[in-house]
Amino acid sequence: MTTDLTPYLQAARWFGGKGRPFTLGDLVRLGSLGGADDEPEVVVELLPVEFTDAEGGVDYYQLPLSLYRDTQPQLDHAFVGWWDGGDGEFVHAYDAVHDRAAMALYLRAFAAAGDDGGPAAAGVRFRRVPGHELDPDVHSTLFSGQQSNSSVAFGEDSLMKVFRKVTPGENPDITLHETLTRGGSEHVAALYGWIEVDGPGGTMHLAMLQQFLRTASDGWDLAQASVRNLYAEADLHADEVGGDFAGESARLGEAVAEVHTTLLDQLGGSSLPARDLADQMNARLDLALPVVPELAAHEETLRASFARLGALGALEAQRIHGDLHLGQTLRTVRGWKLVDFEGEPAKPLAERMLPDSRWRDVAGMLRSFDYAARVVERTMGGESPASHDQLAFRAAEWADRNRDAFLTAYAGRELTETEGVILTAYVADKAVYEAVYEARNRPTWVSIPLDALARWHRPRPGRTTDSHAEESES
Repeated sequence: MTTDLTPYLQAARWFGGKGRPFTLGDLVRLGSLGGADDEPEVVVELLPVEFTDAEGGVDYYQLPLSLYRDTQPQLDHAFVGWWDGGDGEFVHAYDAVHDRAAMALYLRAFAAAGDDGGPAAAGVRFRRVPGHELDPDVHSTLFSGQQSNSSVAFGEDSLMKVFRKVTPGENPDITLHETLTRGGSEHVAALYGWIEVDGPGGTMHLAMLQQFLRTASDGWDLAQASVRNLYAEADLHADEVGGDFAGESARLGEAVAEVHTTLLDQLGGSSLPARDLADQMNARLDLALPVVPELAAHEETLRASFARLGALGALEAQRIHGDLHLGQTLRTVRGWKLVDFEGEPAKPLAERMLPDSRWRDVAGMLRSFDYAARVVERTMGGESPASHDQLAFRAAEWADRNRDAFLTAYAGRELTETEGVILTAYVADKAVYEAVYEARNRPTWVSIPLDALARWHRPRPGRTTDSHAEESES
């Protein structure tokens, strides 16, 4: 490899280190496939990224590359750099997810693996879940707009998600999808298989193959369409417009509750010391304050919320989604589906695999309703302070209605005082994470979580507030 990968990483939407200083380590070849006369050689490289700021740490990114001796004009947009071809000759390296020839190799390897799995290429193992037959001859389509991962559809049958940031150990997106598929959940896409390798530190999951939900509509897009519909009807309230979303919010609340129940039934539950959880939230706030100095105005309130949580003793815990918001939901003709069970990308894998309170998922979804309304408000703007205030009022009205519908359907009752304390603390912790994300990735949006914190107060049992800060659709 002769190319400096720093500019490539900084421009990649899936790179999670934007805004942080880093150095690159030596590439590690994890495996390869293909290489016959009529096909590219596809290599899977592991790139260590060492951060040099106060947080420090090392992340590992997967680079699946198509290597060609001759230039491929149709892949110019996916050119990564010049690569060592192994015989003293440097070849053209392209991001393999953009290359249909490379993706055909992946699909044929999955099909050849059979239900019993087993190695299908040098260093790369393709595993299959019994019960679904693959067509190895359909073409691939890369989904645009992917961020932390890359998704490739094979015809109208299956979807492969390539994990960009990888860590030794089992990926929860695979293990939880397998659990929910085995448990008969109707609210996830069925798992068909996955790819693994033996990397530094142990087994790594590189990708997963699952059911392609052809009729799916993105929950974030649907919610924003509802908000725009409300803004277009200046004289109507949120419950009076034709695009009212509250019914869908309620159905989504029921779906999330059913997924939580299935995970609890299949994997069991445990307890979580509230004091440890509060300490973790305080530590995250400590790291966030230098990144977003404006958080200092809310520090006292945040610390108080974490203190109330820490005084609760032990909390019920189980496996959860871990990064739930509207962008992780799909509406199909058969109801709502949850996707992307990897957990919060900023957390280490070992932490994402731990049981947690189901109220973390609830907090993320509640904030997502507020985020949808605020983002549309910002894009529409206002020609005068009065019109801006009117949009802000209607944004709050839409968010309140949909948060209440979701929470009522999820809980099926009013929240207890203890549940209100837990939910509030998780919302506060989400706000801290969110402010840091926006400051590093979309600085002009950092006012969204900061404004939410300015409105922040403890929710009354059975009632959500307009003050929760949500994970942005990242």
